[in-house]
Amino acid sequence: MFEQLGLIGCGLMGSSFALALKRAGLVKRVIGFSPSNSTTELALKMGVIDAIGSSAAEAANGSDLILLAVPVAATQATLIAIQPVIDATALVMDVGSTKRDVVLAAQHVLGDRLPCFVPAHPICGREVSGVQNALVDLYVGKKVILTPLPETATVQRQQASQVWKALGCIVSEMSPQTHDAAYAAVSHLPHLLAFAMMNSLETQADGEQYLSLAGPGFRDFSRIAAGEPAMWRDIFLANRDELLAQSRHFQTTLQALEKLIETGDTASLQERIRQASQARANWQHTPAASSK
Repeated sequence: MFEQLGLIGCGLMGSSFALALKRAGLVKRVIGFSPSNSTTELALKMGVIDAIGSSAAEAANGSDLILLAVPVAATQATLIAIQPVIDATALVMDVGSTKRDVVLAAQHVLGDRLPCFVPAHPICGREVSGVQNALVDLYVGKKVILTPLPETATVQRQQASQVWKALGCIVSEMSPQTHDAAYAAVSHLPHLLAFAMMNSLETQADGEQYLSLAGPGFRDFSRIAAGEPAMWRDIFLANRDELLAQSRHFQTTLQALEKLIETGDTASLQERIRQASQARANWQHTPAASSK
């Protein structure tokens, strides 16, 4: 059990973590900080936190577990703010969707407290954000990717894995580079495409009418376009090289399909569709616990 969680960022991810930690009986006290006073006041009222910190450093001070649930672009500034008060035995984690930039920030800032840090990425979320949408079971059954640094202490590395597993997560480890390449393909690019699809309709004269005719397929495809704009802006920019590489690869594949449609190559078009359909069916039936 942890004596105190210093929660820096009382939004959806951070608040859900605090609620889950409390339900599991893994923490005695939670002190939270967010730049918005209304957010921390609501978090206090909801029982997400037990006390409000006036700054990130105050939330981290005396905490043996610190979670950074802030936009990835704010990671370095947050680490600078809390570095002087991190206890040498504390476990420090983040929940950012990109990892190479987070690791570089930690290596640049944390100094002798770098061994405390275990970068983490829970593969979950909602289309709605904010403490008011926190869920105690948000992490249950979800994957969490840890990308420990070479300098990360063994104790903190083991603690991080144990904490997430105690919340019902499926934990795996990989390098920050592998993480960012993989999630550019299976998360960041799909979000980019969903945003582009909605923008495409918005800029058409009859786009509103077309949207009124859309059914469940479009609803499912476009669901992630409701994501929080500032968060996804930061993710796209933080992982721009990998994202742009995936975008170029996608465009090549799309253009190949367009060519088959243009030329009326029925057999090849059907085969490409069949390959995609089979790949999706195979992935759908892959047990989550075996995914890496």
